[in-house]
Formats: sequence, structure tokens, C-alpha cells
Amino acid sequence: MNVVLSPGTHRGNLIIGIYFKYNFELKERVKQFPETRWSLSKGCFYVTYSEKTLDALQQFLRSHLYRVNASEFTSEVIAPLPQSTNERFSLARIPPETVRIYESYIAFLRGKRYSESTVRVYGRFIEDFLRFHASKAPDSLNEDDVRLYVQWAVKNLKYSVSTHRQLISGMKHFAYFYPACAIDIEKLHQPIKDKKLPVVLSKEEVLNLLQVTKNLKHRAILALIYSCGLRIGELIDLELSNFDFDRMQLHIKNAKGRKDRMVIMAESFLPLFKNYFMTYRPKHFFVESLNGGRYSQNSIRSFLKRSCILAGITKKVTPHSLRHSYATHLLENGTDIRYIQVLLGHSRPETTMIYTHVATRDLAAIRNPLDAALDSLAQRDNNDKNHHLLGTSFGITTIK
Repeated sequence: MNVVLSPGTHRGNLIIGIYFKYNFELKERVKQFPETRWSLSKGCFYVTYSEKTLDALQQFLRSHLYRVNASEFTSEVIAPLPQSTNERFSLARIPPETVRIYESYIAFLRGKRYSESTVRVYGRFIEDFLRFHASKAPDSLNEDDVRLYVQWAVKNLKYSVSTHRQLISGMKHFAYFYPACAIDIEKLHQPIKDKKLPVVLSKEEVLNLLQVTKNLKHRAILALIYSCGLRIGELIDLELSNFDFDRMQLHIKNAKGRKDRMVIMAESFLPLFKNYFMTYRPKHFFVESLNGGRYSQNSIRSFLKRSCILAGITKKVTPHSLRHSYATHLLENGTDIRYIQVLLGHSRPETTMIYTHVATRDLAAIRNPLDAALDSLAQRDNNDKNHHLLGTSFGITTIK
């Protein structure tokens, strides 16, 4: 089976397009490669371009005995960054010295024991920043250069507020790591964080979602995320040894903030787990890919989206929405918010307090002023009517 790797652009980034004649087995293999995504507009799978990624992708495909054609990639391939709709930057390759600084920055992040996800995100920001200013020596970069790049990125890459905040955080870490540059950390300002309420499903919507999910593995994944309030990263990292069925507890290891925690499993999940385990026979992880490795986060998001359509749910639901729903339903059932904080693994109670804004138990007890006004009016009219009838019965004439 032949696979063609072709350069292209997607949302302002250079990508590696992965093209092949449809084959189910090959499609599932490609999805296992880290950070692989599907582009409907381009009709292909793709990954963000870098020389390391290109080499790793070729090795990955050849290790599974696929023939790879990457002849369209040459040493001149660079990451073009759109300055405007009709103009693109033509950047030279990053100088070797700058590459060494970048690699040292990645090592610095790992030395601080940041998660691989954080290292990857920050690394991408700094790589793009250095490419953007490839004509300048790293020592001469200052906060104005950061501002120019941030303005470009927010406008052209359509960064959200949260991504914008991550970008600034990555820049601050870079300035701290590389003091030879002229970037003043005190002049790098993050935008104010959005204070949006989480998307929460009702209990009926959750049950309906599980019912329409016919695939046994998919149903087990969604049921465990909801019933234990898991993050998607925690789910795919779960090992079979983390399950304690004697105590009906689940041990979440090395979660966000490098914290462990114990959560209570639902007794109703046990029959579903047994059925799933006997059918799929996972060896190491709770849920595994075709080659036995970690399952893909993108696959979970994809089948969750399909299930929401089947269930008629129009809310913008993500795997994290099931975690939000778990916490909100615990609160509505009367669980103390301090226990919810422990179950979710939150460091600060303020993080957990957001669910008090979406729980309906206490809100339902609040009397709406419109209803109260109408009831008061109806009661007054009823009293006036009773007074009139009472006066008539005893021969008393009401003077108006």
C-alpha cells in the first residue's frame, strides 16, 4: 500500500498531508500517529510540519510495511506564516544556533518536569515565534517582537483567549530560560481569562447519550468518564492495575499537577466493564489502540460527537462536559463541595465553586419574581371575590 506525504497549509500552518487509497486498516494506523487530524476541506489526514515529525512519520509508516513517497518535501520547505490574506512571510530556515536554543528550551521545560502536553504546546509557540523572527538574532529579541508575533497569531491563527494566555505563558518561560534576550517579562501581559459557565448535560441526556452509543468500547469509555469525573488524558492513561473492584475504587495516577487521587466507581459500571473486557481483551491500558498502545483522544471526541447527534443533543459537548456534568450532579444530589473538590482533584476550592452556578437544586428553590407577582395578584383578586360573597351572604353591602 502506497502513502504519499505532501506539504500544504492549514489555518496558516505548514502541514504534512497524508494521502492514500482508502483502506480501513491503513486509516486506523494513521490515526495512531500522535496529533494526527482529519481535514474535511483537504480530504486527508494531516500533522503539523516539522523535520522531526516528517522523519518520525516516515519511520512509523515504514515500520508497518507501507511504501512512503515524500518526494515533494525538500530541504527548502519552511513554515510560511500568513501576514495577511494576500501576503505571506518567506522565512529562511532557522539558523543552527537558534535551533540549539530552541532544543535547550525544550530540555529546560522537561527539566522542570512539565507534562509532555505542556512541553509540546509551549514548544510549538516558541518554534513559531523564532521562525517569525528568523531574520533577527535571538539576543536582540525584545517584548516588541513578542507583541508583533502575538498580534499576528491572534489575528491570523484565530487564537482563543485561553490559547492566547498559554502563548504568553510560553513566552515568559522562554524569557526566563534565555536571559540573553532583551524580553522584559514584566511587560508581557496576559488577557483576562474568560469566565464562562461549563456545558452541563442533564441526567436524562447522559443516559440517552449512553443508550444511543451502540459500540461497546465507546459506551464503556463515556460511562467511565462520566461516572468517575475523569479528564480525557486521565482516561487514556488508565491502566488495568488502577482498578480496585473489591473496594469499587479507581486510582488516578500522576494526573494534572502530578497528583494522585482515588475516585468511587459506579456499581452499575461493573457489568459494562466485564462485557467490554471479555469482548476486547485489553492487555495493559483500560482502552487500547489497534497496536496495544494508548487510545486516541481525537477518536473519543469524534465518536462522542456522533453520539450527541444521535441523542439529539444540540449543546456543544466535549469529553470534559461529562466531567462537568458529574460534578454538577454530585452537587445537586447533596454531596458536600469539599468532597467534590477531592474527587475532581482540584487544588483550590474556588475552582470547584463554579459548579454552584450551574447546579439546579438550589436554583430551583428560588422564587421567580414574575411568578410571585402573578400569584400575589391572583390571591388579592380571590380575596376581593371572597369578601364580596361574604358580605352578600350576611346582607352587608360593600361600599366602593
